[in-house]
Amino acid sequence: MHPLDIDQLRSLVAIAESGSFTRAAEAVHKTQSAVSMQMKRLEERIGREIFAKAGRGVRLTEDGERLLDYARRIVRLQTECLATFDEGDLPGRVRLGLPDDYADRYLPEILGRFARAHPRAEVTVVCEPSDMLAERIADGDIDLAIVTEAKTASKTGSAARGGGRRGVETIRTEALLWVTSSRHAVHREEPVPLALGRPACNWRLAAIEALERGGRQSRILFVSWNSTAVGAAVLAGLAVSVLPESALRSGMRVLGPQDGFAPLPACRIGLMRHRAGEPNPLADILAGQIRQSLDNLALDDLAPDAPGLAAE
Repeated sequence: MHPLDIDQLRSLVAIAESGSFTRAAEAVHKTQSAVSMQMKRLEERIGREIFAKAGRGVRLTEDGERLLDYARRIVRLQTECLATFDEGDLPGRVRLGLPDDYADRYLPEILGRFARAHPRAEVTVVCEPSDMLAERIADGDIDLAIVTEAKTASKTGSAARGGGRRGVETIRTEALLWVTSSRHAVHREEPVPLALGRPACNWRLAAIEALERGGRQSRILFVSWNSTAVGAAVLAGLAVSVLPESALRSGMRVLGPQDGFAPLPACRIGLMRHRAGEPNPLADILAGQIRQSLDNLALDDLAPDAPGLAAE
């Protein structure tokens, strides 16, 4: 039998005390959709519905009220226990790398939890493409790296079978999607103008291969390793690009076979560790929190229609 997740219980208490998923998300330093996903998993864990619709919002069911009573006691006991050992939080430094397209999405959750548990620890964050982060891991410049990969048809051997880089622990898989501006029709142009990463970028290779298989010609109009810059080109209606599902932004439209864009391979999000030299307990702790944070992470683009979101 799997134990209850203390973070899920803490979010439940926050929802009950604030009366809103939005305000609860702010209180526990998560996105609204992440809190919604936590409640869905908590319902699955106990096999009962916790919330019922009440107008535009939600209310706790009878089972939800019973669970809330236990949740408050469990959270309070954990808080008291941690307070007893506050002086035991670890000092030191841990170095984390991740691509910039995931920094906004993942860092608030990851760093928030880590800083609360270890306020004396120093965290250094490096934002670079996955290939460069893998090199930094190998050289010992950083302790941990969140990296991404998308399999391409031209890859062979272990990479083509999903192995990818050596030493990568896959912790999340997302759809890789074609995106364009919701206010423009640049995706209908021939050849298709593209905004992509550098030539070695796996997503770029996957996109070009997919277009070639579909018999569509393309031209690279804009190149950058910065996802904000690529997103700006898309939103301006200048080009089509590819993004993982969690990186979709307001104003973007997803393209599919009906638009002449073949499906893309899945995007794997993995964790790399530098294990040479002295053990780093802080890196071990941060790695565990990264796994848990990404496992609980929901997708913002699903949030408006997700059950259990209170109206503001």
